Amino acid sequence: MFDAHTVETAPEASRQTVENVAASWGGTVPDAVARLATSPELLNGFLSLSAAFEGCTLDPLSRETVIMTVAVRNECHVCIAIHTGKLRKLGAAAELIAALREGTAVADERLAAVQEFTLAALDTAGAVPDEGIKALLGHGYTERNALEVVLGIGTYTMSTLANRLVRAT
Repeated sequence: MFDAHTVETAPEASRQTVENVAASWGGTVPDAVARLATSPELLNGFLSLSAAFEGCTLDPLSRETVIMTVAVRNECHVCIAIHTGKLRKLGAAAELIAALREGTAVADERLAAVQEFTLAALDTAGAVPDEGIKALLGHGYTERNALEVVLGIGTYTMSTLANRLVRAT
């Protein structure tokens, strides 16, 4: 079930993407990419959305807080591992990484606001109460940032569900 493709075995519409990812990962194709290549639409769609999220106005630690919150909630162990590495590269404190990995409240108030807003958006299917929006805005975030959190939630919900479905490791 869900073959781990190589550049040579990937469907034609996934092949260039798999090749590009392999080049950026030192010749290795991550298992998630190798398995998601079965659906060029999903793989290419995820990578496009991920690039859009990376280019948004949220700062890198806020973006990673959104991603890890979704990954932990959806129990996507491959996402948790990959984004733990990304947090380390960003110089995140060990306490922040541990809290995000465990799904517990983070100590940094600004990042806690993002974590809480992300969970509220997930819990309410986007109908975050006014108090939740005000709490996010009260920590220096903008309405644009609130919508960018939704972009991150959508992007990484797709990724976490797909990774779990294909049993990516």
